[in-house]
Amino acid sequence: MNFGEFASATIDSLPIRKKTRANYRSALKNHIAPSLAEKQIGEIVRQDIQKIIRVLPPQTAHTVLAVLKTLFREAEDQELIEFPPTLKVKAPTKIVRDRKFLIFEDLDKLDFGKYNCQIRFLAVHGLRWGEAVALTHEDVRNGRIYINKSVHGSVKSQSGVRSVPQVCDFIPFPKTPRPLRKVLDPHEITIHSLRHTYAYFLKSNGVHVTTAQKLLGHSDPRVTMSVYTRVLDDEIDLVGDVLRKSAGWN
Repeated sequence: MNFGEFASATIDSLPIRKKTRANYRSALKNHIAPSLAEKQIGEIVRQDIQKIIRVLPPQTAHTVLAVLKTLFREAEDQELIEFPPTLKVKAPTKIVRDRKFLIFEDLDKLDFGKYNCQIRFLAVHGLRWGEAVALTHEDVRNGRIYINKSVHGSVKSQSGVRSVPQVCDFIPFPKTPRPLRKVLDPHEITIHSLRHTYAYFLKSNGVHVTTAQKLLGHSDPRVTMSVYTRVLDDEIDLVGDVLRKSAGWN
């Protein structure tokens, strides 16, 4: 069996979310198939995998390698190969850049036109885009927003099923993120950045990290901590003021 046929059939049969399946297909089409599609699955070696990974940007390389590992693990389970050629293949180190976000004071000053309400809604409730699009008026009741589905079907993980306190009115979202991206782009802000705004608000108001994890729908507390450990310049200055006051220095 050639790898292209196996990979396509396997991706279709994997128990994964619709969005994840689309990402797998994209990785296969754009980065994997051009080199491996016509090869017999048993003939692919580690050097073939490394050749693909070597030329990709770090984030893309991680995604492609994850897809390849999944595919070859399935091939091993089906006894089509003895050892997966992805063994000991490492993707380059990812470069993690701080994501810019707005604090509430800045958010209040900016005008996002007809999408003011939706953008502020995301910032004060911390929903993911897919969760917000799937939201209906029936999910808003008794002073809470109930999140139990996504535009992709199920929520990202079981931890994503949650409720958060309602802070402002709900107005249904457009079916595509493009209009919101258009008004956010001039401020160098993404839709996902608004979740960071929410997380930063929780942190700066003393909400414990475990509570924040539940409100944000994170399955891994380390993801929440990565936001909680971020500081702004004025926080650093404030620490200096506190220390000088405590030490009795001017």
